Amino acid sequence: MPNTPSATATAETCTPASPSRREWIKQGSAVAGAALFSSLGHHGVWAAGSDAPEKKEVKIGFIPLTDCASVVMASVLGFDQKYGVKIIPTKEASWAGVRDKLVNGELDLAHVLYGLVYGVHMGTAGPKKDMAILMNLNHNGQAITLSKALAGQGAVDGPSLAKVMAQKPREYTFAGTFPTGTHAMWMHYWLAAAGINPLSGAKLITVPPPQMVANMRIGNMDGFCVGEPWNHRAIMDGIGITANTTQDIWKDHPEKVLGTTSEFVSKYPNTTRAVMMAVLEASRWIDAGLQNKLKMAETVAQKSYINTSVDAINQRILGRYQNGLGKTWDDPNHMKFFNDGLVNFPFLSDGMWFLTQHKRWGLLKSHPDYLGIAKQVNRVDLYKSVAGAMGIGVPKDAMRSSKFIDGVTWDGKNPAQYADAFKIKA
Repeated sequence: MPNTPSATATAETCTPASPSRREWIKQGSAVAGAALFSSLGHHGVWAAGSDAPEKKEVKIGFIPLTDCASVVMASVLGFDQKYGVKIIPTKEASWAGVRDKLVNGELDLAHVLYGLVYGVHMGTAGPKKDMAILMNLNHNGQAITLSKALAGQGAVDGPSLAKVMAQKPREYTFAGTFPTGTHAMWMHYWLAAAGINPLSGAKLITVPPPQMVANMRIGNMDGFCVGEPWNHRAIMDGIGITANTTQDIWKDHPEKVLGTTSEFVSKYPNTTRAVMMAVLEASRWIDAGLQNKLKMAETVAQKSYINTSVDAINQRILGRYQNGLGKTWDDPNHMKFFNDGLVNFPFLSDGMWFLTQHKRWGLLKSHPDYLGIAKQVNRVDLYKSVAGAMGIGVPKDAMRSSKFIDGVTWDGKNPAQYADAFKIKA
């Protein structure tokens, strides 16, 4: 592969800054784990018996999106081999394909939509199978794109879109990337926050991420929600504008996860941990500095990964945004892959939120056991053990509170009441 950095060549840049005293205190039991890890090398970290990965080669599916970067870089930089596994990143055409291959075992793990994992676990997104979220891969960094034609009529954000739709009634079509996935949920939430009912007032379709720009170019949709680089690509190609980023909807929202089946975790516990460590190390490496981010952009832009120009990727990963209408800004809440470990922790409340939205939009007919299911899917204890072994701090609480674009706060305390309280719902 051309211009691929070696693990040794990048060793100097992959060491993160020393944590402050406060961070060490916050880590609590993680410090003990780190001490164990350093005293025993890479041995003795796992459960009783051999710590060697049971499976030496793992196929990890990914979709051509900027947020596949930690999986790709774990392989390219050799972090996988450091932990005794070989990651084979496998490029997939659609999220439905990722789902099917995870369920039937063709893929071992995947860079996958948070809500897709929950959809499979609940049986609301095709075949039902017990699933596992091992860690988050990124926060933020998706966007809602509206067509240039719509922007020309004055629709440049949610409220102005609602006005145009009211003044010029017709069928308006918006795209997400998978029915229970993150982009579908951001699009539903964003439309509803502007007073547009996404079920009765608009048509919602599913389009794979790399096909979004081409479909908008030929007029198949008025807007879409997708991950980067496809929103910025729409601006570069002169066919779309950024109405809102997803971090405008929910600051530091979870996005893609390292997902697999519950069966894989049970069958290959050491392999699972080794892969998590490699991907965590790559996440830390990406966020460690400007040069690393730019090297990542050069790598993932290549044909075997995203297959786009580097300049479609390298601006927004640094928080340098433009909306396609002359406005530019620096966004501190751009896509992050590590952020001192905050990104990667699988908060239970995040999983519960997706379930509330699946209930809100009629994908679930009745209220599930929100917390119970989140505890099944989000492997918080497994993540804590891996983070502890790597000296990465973890939050004290597996629940967190967030305020959304419509001013509503989600804290996970009363999920059924929260889901039922929305005026616009199924």
